[in-house]
Amino acid sequence: MAQLIKPKSLSVVVPVRNEEDNVADLIFEIRKSLKNKITYEIIYIDDGSTDHTHQNLIALQKTYKELHVIRHQRSCGQSTAVRTGVKHAKYDWIATLDGDGQNNPADIPQLLNALKEGVELVGGNRRHSRRDTWIKRISSVIANSVRSWMLQDDTPDTGCGLKLFSKEAFLDLPYFDHMHRFLPALIKRRGGLIVSVPVSHRQRTHGQSNYGTIDRLLVGIVDLFGVAWLQRRSKLPQIKKD
Repeated sequence: MAQLIKPKSLSVVVPVRNEEDNVADLIFEIRKSLKNKITYEIIYIDDGSTDHTHQNLIALQKTYKELHVIRHQRSCGQSTAVRTGVKHAKYDWIATLDGDGQNNPADIPQLLNALKEGVELVGGNRRHSRRDTWIKRISSVIANSVRSWMLQDDTPDTGCGLKLFSKEAFLDLPYFDHMHRFLPALIKRRGGLIVSVPVSHRQRTHGQSNYGTIDRLLVGIVDLFGVAWLQRRSKLPQIKKD
């Protein structure tokens, strides 16, 4: 039986773009879900927002010492924003969630409880609770089915922004735009284990999606074949001990 892992500290990374009305509530929820449970920091990456997202974050930073704010001069996309946050994180384990409030921070402890020896990624699974438009739900089912068939990544929902992973493992992965959608396959490629945990999903209450659905599907097709190419050419060396 695999030994459970209990991290003593956690970096929560949240990429945002034009989410001025969501940052305060989500930060409050993150703090509430982790208070007295684990040492943590919250890293917000403002991915080139053109509204008051950055100003609101700077104001909140004056109140919450655990909040750190990093700003991209222009939007670089969600994968790059996540990578920026991970590179600036000071702890060994990273939790990510979307900045629109649809992921529930109260689920983070469930992901932490699912960690065990050899696991490098715990992913949230929204399939039973998803609250999205019909086109997003249908496109997600199709994309997940095709991806799972091609990559055999042992994950029912790679699009869920709520994830927990090893910082070391993440930074060892090949980097490319949209890589965050293929983390399970990339982690498996390097020999890490993956666990999926059912999580809740909520309707967006403020604003609108800043990363389009159709363009993600079109780009994802190209990325899917690229990741499959990487898988076919991967080698996992076995270290021989004297």
